[in-house]
Amino acid sequence: MKTLNSLSGGKTSSYIAANYPADYDIFSLVRIEDTNCKFPDEKIRREVEDRIQAPFIGTAEDDTIIYTMLDLEQYIGRPITWVTGKTFESTIDKHGGYLPNKIARYCTTDMKTLPIAEWRYKNIEGDVAMRFGYRANEQGRAKRMMENTNDNGMTQVKIIVGKHNNGNNKWKTIEYCKPEFPLIDAHLFKDTIEEYWKDKPVRFAYMNNCIGCWWRSPMFLNHMSNRHPNKMDWFAKQEENNKGRFKSEVSYREIINYKTQATLFDDDFNECDSGYCGL
Repeated sequence: MKTLNSLSGGKTSSYIAANYPADYDIFSLVRIEDTNCKFPDEKIRREVEDRIQAPFIGTAEDDTIIYTMLDLEQYIGRPITWVTGKTFESTIDKHGGYLPNKIARYCTTDMKTLPIAEWRYKNIEGDVAMRFGYRANEQGRAKRMMENTNDNGMTQVKIIVGKHNNGNNKWKTIEYCKPEFPLIDAHLFKDTIEEYWKDKPVRFAYMNNCIGCWWRSPMFLNHMSNRHPNKMDWFAKQEENNKGRFKSEVSYREIINYKTQATLFDDDFNECDSGYCGL
């Protein structure tokens, strides 16, 4: 059975890459098409395009994630495979203009899981054990994932594997992977991971996941709008130009325009505010 490390760009999955070598390390990039969010380093932007074999204007995540993956590859001394799905805009169009939210949580599936699953189907024969960055305090997440495995202990994903003669997509349900949780097995918590990365030459974003992730609280999203105004404006425009809202109770434009009574600092928030993409 081949082993594969699923990397998100955060410290936890990067810790797995550094300490649990696998046959493959893979990262899925979320792309957006807005030139106001263009990745600022032209040379690096073109390197990313070479890696994903697709146009790259910008990402819905913190731009630092690009440097994280490049730094991490140098640090672990193994190649990291980059994949990508459709852009965020095209993914929304695919779902009829309805935005992802707590009811229709398709963003992680379409832009993270499916690109990795399709690459795995094309490039790895046989079964795959995939390591996920769940720590010892996240056993509930691991349990939920294992509850969705089949009788063989494998997760299943439906992917496009070709075209029918009439041009329609040909779909196939594959045994995606056998989930493994090395940090839970080793009883490792966040403090160990934070301490590990203190003196290592890998740059990490302030918070992981998409800047406007709908899992995040309105107060934290307002804070992120001050750090990343163009990207939060992109999320607000998606609500204004498509159907529905990311958060049913409030629009992103309202969140951006919040006037807080006190200045909020980075240290006022923690990982619980960072969002949750389900990986």
